[in-house]
Amino acid sequence: MKYVFGPVPSRRLGQSLGIDPVPLKTCNWNCVYCQLGRSKPLVNRRGEYFPREEIVNEVGQALASHEPGEIDWLTFVGSGETTLHAHIGWLIRQVKSLTNIPVAVITNGSLLYLPEVRLELSAADAVLPTFDAGNAALYRKINRPYPGVSYDRLLEGLTEFRVEYQGKLWVEVMLVSGLNDTEIALSEIAAALKRVQPDEVHLLQPDRPPVETWVRPPNEEGMLRSRAILGSIARIVHPASGIFSLGKAEPLVDAVVGIIRRHPMREDELIETLKQVSPGEVTGALMELEESGKAQVVERYGVRFWSASPAYYPD
Repeated sequence: MKYVFGPVPSRRLGQSLGIDPVPLKTCNWNCVYCQLGRSKPLVNRRGEYFPREEIVNEVGQALASHEPGEIDWLTFVGSGETTLHAHIGWLIRQVKSLTNIPVAVITNGSLLYLPEVRLELSAADAVLPTFDAGNAALYRKINRPYPGVSYDRLLEGLTEFRVEYQGKLWVEVMLVSGLNDTEIALSEIAAALKRVQPDEVHLLQPDRPPVETWVRPPNEEGMLRSRAILGSIARIVHPASGIFSLGKAEPLVDAVVGIIRRHPMREDELIETLKQVSPGEVTGALMELEESGKAQVVERYGVRFWSASPAYYPD
């Protein structure tokens, strides 16, 4: 499939069927920890990057191919920033008309200052925006936004969205050692989030290949400090484990690439997933994937990850 992948195990959403409305890597941020590589170039133009009817048709096909209980959430999660698709609101409403499974949107939140974007996301059952910094300088250092995509607008948009939105607002804070895991940085984030009043704050650490080689996750002390400072609504979200669904309707290599384009996999995860599909042929499948030219191996933290070949990771 072109736009739908999984279900994949999600840290917060169980078995999540992913819906990707933008090409790799269409984003107005260039986060130092991004698992999808660098944004080259940064993009801040909304448009119909993929035909909306085709996306909805694929969702319908995916739903029909899975048994009840195999999918916990339908998640709009882009190969970049989901709200850059100009019809994200229409897509959410159409998908909800197909099923009773709840719909989530993962977004960096940078465009929530726009009233039309807030209205479009209002139909989702949960919205999971990113908020990694409590001041403009750290925001620029971690998230490296498109010029004009400002910190003030980010905080303004989140605050306004909270007032209007009736669903679950789960704010994600990606913690990077030495950047936003200090007492000062966390206190600033906590003060800003008091204005937003999210339902939950999810504390994450990079567990996929960060684009920048120097990025490191906080140690246990840093994670505990983060939870203590950010308060009772904060919880540490540990890496997900579970089954990656490759489906049966497309060639194995294409099914794997459909996942790693949006969700790079550790090599041990990929091997276990391939064993589920073609036991006894794992080595051959890995060789076929490597020779296809559609995948690449990225090493971070001494671990081998498989990602899509167009993604750019500096050495």
